[in-house]
Amino acid sequence: MEESSAEVPDSSTQDDVPPLAVKDVNVLLERERSEGISSPSRDDDSTLLNPGTHSSILEDNTKSESGLPETLPLNGHKSCGLCFSDGKCRIDYILVYRKSSSQSEKREIFERNIRAEGLQMEKEASVTNSDVIFLKLHAPWDVLCRYAELMNIRMPFRRKIFYMHRRHKFMSRMEKRINKFRGWLPRKPMKFDNDTLPDLEENESFTAPFSRSRIHHFIIHNKDTFFNNATRSRIVHHILQRVKYEEGKNKMGLNRLLSNNSYEAAFPLHEGRYHSKNSIRTHGAENHRHLLYECWAWWGVWYKYQPLDLIRRYFGEKIGLYFAWLGWYTGMLFPAALVGLFVFLYGLFTLEHCQVSKEICQATDIIMCPICDQYCPYLRLSDSCIYAKVTHLFDNGATVFFAVFMAVWATVFLEFWKRRRAVLAYDWDLIDWEEEEEEIRPQFEAKYSKKERMNPISGKPEPYQAFTDKYSRLVVSTSGIFFMILVVIAAVFGIVIYRVITVSTFAAFGWALIRNNSQVATTGTAVCINFCVIMLLNVLYEKVALLLTNLEQPRTESEWENSFTLKMFLFQFVNLNSSTFYIAFFLGRFTGRPGAYLRLINRWKLEECHPSGCLIDLCMQMGIIMVLKQTWNNFMELGYPLIQNWWTRRRLRREHGQKAKAGFPQWERDYNLQPMNAYGLFDEYLEMILQFGFTTIFVAAFPLAPLLALLNNIIEIRLDAYKFVTQWRRPLPSQAKDIGIWYGILEGIGILSVITNAFVIAVTSDFIPRLVYAYKYGPCAGQGRAGEGCMMGYVNASLSVFQVNDFEKRSQPRTTGSELIGEAVKYCRYRDYREPPDSAEPYSYTLQFWHVLAARLAFIIVFEHMVFAIKTLIAYLIPDLPKDLRDRMRREKYLIQEMMYEAELERLQKERNEKKKKKDRAHHKEWP
Repeated sequence: MEESSAEVPDSSTQDDVPPLAVKDVNVLLERERSEGISSPSRDDDSTLLNPGTHSSILEDNTKSESGLPETLPLNGHKSCGLCFSDGKCRIDYILVYRKSSSQSEKREIFERNIRAEGLQMEKEASVTNSDVIFLKLHAPWDVLCRYAELMNIRMPFRRKIFYMHRRHKFMSRMEKRINKFRGWLPRKPMKFDNDTLPDLEENESFTAPFSRSRIHHFIIHNKDTFFNNATRSRIVHHILQRVKYEEGKNKMGLNRLLSNNSYEAAFPLHEGRYHSKNSIRTHGAENHRHLLYECWAWWGVWYKYQPLDLIRRYFGEKIGLYFAWLGWYTGMLFPAALVGLFVFLYGLFTLEHCQVSKEICQATDIIMCPICDQYCPYLRLSDSCIYAKVTHLFDNGATVFFAVFMAVWATVFLEFWKRRRAVLAYDWDLIDWEEEEEEIRPQFEAKYSKKERMNPISGKPEPYQAFTDKYSRLVVSTSGIFFMILVVIAAVFGIVIYRVITVSTFAAFGWALIRNNSQVATTGTAVCINFCVIMLLNVLYEKVALLLTNLEQPRTESEWENSFTLKMFLFQFVNLNSSTFYIAFFLGRFTGRPGAYLRLINRWKLEECHPSGCLIDLCMQMGIIMVLKQTWNNFMELGYPLIQNWWTRRRLRREHGQKAKAGFPQWERDYNLQPMNAYGLFDEYLEMILQFGFTTIFVAAFPLAPLLALLNNIIEIRLDAYKFVTQWRRPLPSQAKDIGIWYGILEGIGILSVITNAFVIAVTSDFIPRLVYAYKYGPCAGQGRAGEGCMMGYVNASLSVFQVNDFEKRSQPRTTGSELIGEAVKYCRYRDYREPPDSAEPYSYTLQFWHVLAARLAFIIVFEHMVFAIKTLIAYLIPDLPKDLRDRMRREKYLIQEMMYEAELERLQKERNEKKKKKDRAHHKEWP
């Protein structure tokens, strides 16, 4: 069904339809059903082809179209804005231009050539601006058939029938019983009612490339709905891309006319309004847009599955694949979020039994050295009690399991997505689809038009870019990329300096709450500033990526898109994660020790970790950045177009009050909506890919990341749906068989996540030091076990002793610490494995330090090899194509061969009959 009104037209519209076009076909179909010749049901087991009488009628209809309206009017009204002024010809495409434009000659030639191709046109001035002209285009049936054949568009020719093997009969009976039992249960809340969604019959049929010579083999119940609106728009766009506007071998195509401002806009129409006064349950959907809004874009159906077939039919396969991938990713986040929540709850429930947290909370007699120069006071270790408990929530015995689980999860997600994509590609007729040879970009053509060479595919001369020019531009572009990465590093360096300076400032702050939590306050404000820097640099990076991509002069649009995608992903990935990498792997690692601190520019002492560890800083960084960025992105995605469209409506109501109340035609309403982003789905994919990286790369430090991502994506799906259905012009329905370059990026992130999580567990967390202590130095040393009882004394063993008289002059605290213990502090503790000041080699590394370092390196190697082996094994065991899909593809291939065979038999039979008739006529002539 293309539209509900098209399926059940008005009686007034039925009167205009010639009997031969609709009535006879319907009578024939009814006769076929009664005779058991052919049935549209899934259980149909009839002959492959429809009878010859059916084909003859369809052939007669295609030969003679006089008096047949090309489309049925919507709801019997021509004022709906979806048809020409005659109320019959459906508008398949809209071009918008201004009369005052200086490109009128090119437009006239272009429009004359459009008519020559068989398209019908109608012009109408804007209701709100007489200078704006809308050019409405309609493709008649013969044009659609001709170009559907040229474009190899696959159309339904046979209902899908699958035969079950004998050994599956028992399973079939069991399935019937289970389904009968399910019928007694309440309906599944996440699925839509079958009565709500239209019968998308092409998904229940085998398809083959359309051919006018074999048109009678295809399932054509109604010529007006045989090609759906998305296909019609795609055919018209294909024609417009190949129509000339000026004499010259490359002076053709709508894109060039849009780039030189001959036309202001070009878009297919939405199918009417998306909202209605009547409920869809009682009155049905008015059109597909209304149906998509009620069943997909409305926030009240956030818990339901997406109607992917309907999305594909309305917006095309490319956008359908994006939402299919987003839904698949969101669904796969459920197990990851549950396991991450389990890890968090495990830490919460075992908090009271954590020996390390107990020792830190009870260590009132252990005095820690100041964390900054002069202004920071001595602290009791017990002051870090709350931070030690929070650290245990994320850094506990289940962390390693969760890191391995997420590495395996990433592989399973990608492998099963390949299977899901294959099923969608088959159902949407994309298995054998190949992208057409692209046109050369106008910028490339203008730059290199003087030098040409023969295209080995088309055999035609085309502009050519010399090898030296291409790679010199590539070198300059690569240099620009490295320079921008250095800008990111400089920004991180600035954040580091801010943290170093601010921790001293907060330590001397007048407010006791800030002064006592100076390190946490420093981390929190640094993360917020870092977020602001990230968002500002993102704007700069987009402009730089655009400049560098144009500098490379890519030959085609897909080459331009891939180059721009890689640059933007690299820029934003480094920009988003650089500070996180610093906190995870560098914070507190190269500070030196009390009395011999390493300094930045020989001035600022590098920041140390909190007495409870560095993991709390990493958790804060990830949590704040993830929440703020996702909130900001969601606001900008929906808030910006909402505000712009609201302002446009407000202006139109103010300037054209009465006309605005009466309502504008559909093309006027769509023109006032926001156009789809110039980069297509790039921003949507980039946002989700960066989130995927944030969810997997440092997930060992922040197990709640998948849960936050899941909650965001549930909102993201409906937000994007609302944006596409209500706030944007309808994008051109285009085809794609996969998600393109993004899949390779996802695989790269999956590999990187294994490495980073290995380092987070081994270096950032205290998992390895605790393990070494339990097996080598603790009460259970040599017993081969490592329970909580084996961790007694770990805190004392992990802290080294420093004599305060050995402080550098510029590091000497201004307080003596007498307020803590009643007298001046003589010794303080710090996190490290060093000899005491009274040993033979004071402050040198202990043997425990080297044991811990060796264990960390060994863990990284073992963890990486083990996880990569598991990932490789899983990828090998999971086939890319499901077995039932392979069977369906083989059956479809068989049926297509049968159709071609029978078509050839029909042709030979027709030739024999004609020869026989000629022979009979000659015989009658010779008879006296």
